[in-house]
Amino acid sequence: MAAYLNRTMSMMSGDGPHNRAPLSMADHRSVRAAPENSPLQIFVRAKKKINDIFVEIEDYVKDAVQYMHEIEKEQQLLDEKKVKEAELFVTKVHGIRDVLTRDHMKVAFFGRTSNGKSSVINAMLRDKILPSGIGHTTNCFLQVEGSQTDEAYLVLEGSDKQHNVESVSQLAHALCKERLKESEMVRVYWPRNRCLLLRDDVVFVDSPGVDVTPNLDEWIDKHCLDADVFVLVANAESTLMVTEKNFFHKVSTRLSKPNIFILNNRWDASANEPEFLDQQFDEQAEVRKQHQERAVDFLVNELKVCTLEEANHRIFFISAKEALMTRLSEQGQSPTVTHAEGYLNRYLEFQDFEKKFEECISKSAVKTKFEQHSQRGKLIATELREVLDTLYTDAQKLKEDKLQQRKDLQDKVNYTEQQLMVITQEMKQKIHHMVEDVEQRVSKALSEEIRRLSNLLDEFNLPFHPEPLVLNVYKKELHMHVEAGLGSNLRARLSTALALNMESSQREMTERMETLIPPEKHATSNLILPRRQPFEILYRLNCDNLCADFHEDLEFRFSWGITALIQRFTGTGNAFLALKGKRDSPNNHTIIPSTPSEEIDGRLYYQPSSVSMEDWSVLSRIALAGVSSQGTMGGLLVAGFLMKTIGWRIIAVTGAVYSCLYLYERLTWTNKAKEKKFKKQYVAHATRKLRMIVDLTSANCSHQVQQELSGTFARLCHLVDESTQDMDKQLKELEKQVNSLDIAGNRAKVLRNKANYLTHELELFDDAYLKMHHH
Repeated sequence: MAAYLNRTMSMMSGDGPHNRAPLSMADHRSVRAAPENSPLQIFVRAKKKINDIFVEIEDYVKDAVQYMHEIEKEQQLLDEKKVKEAELFVTKVHGIRDVLTRDHMKVAFFGRTSNGKSSVINAMLRDKILPSGIGHTTNCFLQVEGSQTDEAYLVLEGSDKQHNVESVSQLAHALCKERLKESEMVRVYWPRNRCLLLRDDVVFVDSPGVDVTPNLDEWIDKHCLDADVFVLVANAESTLMVTEKNFFHKVSTRLSKPNIFILNNRWDASANEPEFLDQQFDEQAEVRKQHQERAVDFLVNELKVCTLEEANHRIFFISAKEALMTRLSEQGQSPTVTHAEGYLNRYLEFQDFEKKFEECISKSAVKTKFEQHSQRGKLIATELREVLDTLYTDAQKLKEDKLQQRKDLQDKVNYTEQQLMVITQEMKQKIHHMVEDVEQRVSKALSEEIRRLSNLLDEFNLPFHPEPLVLNVYKKELHMHVEAGLGSNLRARLSTALALNMESSQREMTERMETLIPPEKHATSNLILPRRQPFEILYRLNCDNLCADFHEDLEFRFSWGITALIQRFTGTGNAFLALKGKRDSPNNHTIIPSTPSEEIDGRLYYQPSSVSMEDWSVLSRIALAGVSSQGTMGGLLVAGFLMKTIGWRIIAVTGAVYSCLYLYERLTWTNKAKEKKFKKQYVAHATRKLRMIVDLTSANCSHQVQQELSGTFARLCHLVDESTQDMDKQLKELEKQVNSLDIAGNRAKVLRNKANYLTHELELFDDAYLKMHHH
């Protein structure tokens, strides 16, 4: 016995890969008491860290998508395809978060039937969870994972119903009662607080024996592709079988270099005969060596999943039953059991396996689970950053374009306003000059037409009759004829030139103003010119009212009568009246004849003037005396005086001639003569009246021209004002767009910077948890 122990100690103190230094039970307990130092904590911390990062990524992606929707409506910076792609990121990140919350370290146990897979799992979990031993062979896949509650339960595949499990016997009974296919999965949830490994997110999968099924491919596809570590539980009493090798060959074709541990279980079987200890030790060492070589050859040469050095740390010789019993005994769950010889070494080797297993599964799980998530997170952040960078650049460029447009438009508004002031001043001057010109032209033309008024009346051929009623009609028609004739003559003299001048001025206005009106408004401005009918001045002479006070004098007057002769001689008809008025004033030696001052209604009215009585001849004195004397006596005196002076024959001849003249004039005083006298009186009266309204009519016509030109210019100004208002609206819209683009650009910049921050966070995660393990 002493020799056996000495050989054992010497073997365990060597430098080879299998010469593991023994630890005391106290040392082991101190290691298990400090879970924060466990390699599994690396996975736990990495999982928490990457979960936190993806919470930020999810918020960020949602913000980015919301931002894209906003600017898609406002600025047309994005096409719909980009927004759809960004929306897919939301779904992707949400999916990654779901996977991350379920991510765990998964170890799958395989081996032939009754090789002790369930016992190894129970020993690692330090509790008798899975049924093991004779008669309790696992006939389906069992997955043991941590439960959030303090109760143990199981869930069958395809169901969410929880079956309570209070003991191992209950679990065995439940599994036997269900008719389960070998590839089905039964999930066993065990309270986390009863097992450190489950608390650290390790999931154990127990499988049926690989020798009982031909459906290895189905097993691998359903349950093995996400496993981080595979543990082959072999029987130390036999060599690796073809079925076991075949299974892992299939695994290695599906997965790139799977992590495989080989446990030679039941290594305590050779220690049952103490009387042959020395011989047994030698045989055991030889058997161990053979098992080791074959297992290394399988891992390194056949599967090519690890190096020779790594393989020597993946093969262990243990007794799962002993390890479980020891741990139950430590926890007070079973009485102390006496173990076979060499137990301590086997137990330490089991602990060594657990340590290597924890290091391996943590490193593998961090890499396989989180590396792809980190890469996908960086890819999403990078793609979004590129989109946002493009958005920021486009927003800045569009903003610059809008600012330039705004500047150009503001310059145009200022130019338009300045030009409008200049053109307005010029047009005012032009209208003023044209109005003056029209006033002069109308005044001149009307004056000329007034001088030719007698010609116009000669053209009036309505039958004339001195009867008052007929004469009233005649006068009305004559008024109309004069007004129409004057108007027609004025139009003939002025209309063409005025219309041309008006059209020219309006065209010039339009052309000048069109330079200030946008092209799309030109069609509107063209409505102003040309008119359907040329502009025409209305000459409102209104002869009917103007000559309403005309009173004709159609009484017969002998042209050689004494009164007429006196009028001819003196040049006045009022002198006679003046003399007659002075006959009773013998002391007045001066008569005051009148001088003509104005002609009204065809009659001359005179103002008094001084004429000496000595200037008059004797004949004139006698005639005046005779005319002014009263009664027959005066006439006889004059006649006697003339007969004595001249002679009666001359007087008789003169009287005869005088009578013939009188008779002739009396006989020729017909309607024609009356009409001629009427028209002569009318011409005199109308001439005087029309001359009074020359200035008024010319002012009226110039006012019409001014109204027309001012109206045209006002309409053009209104169009310019409309275009200026449109430009003001465009300026406000451009200002709004510039502000919107500024906000959009700033938000794109912030989101782009956040993408950089998240990428940096993922890179720090890689440095802390992924690259560290590569080295």
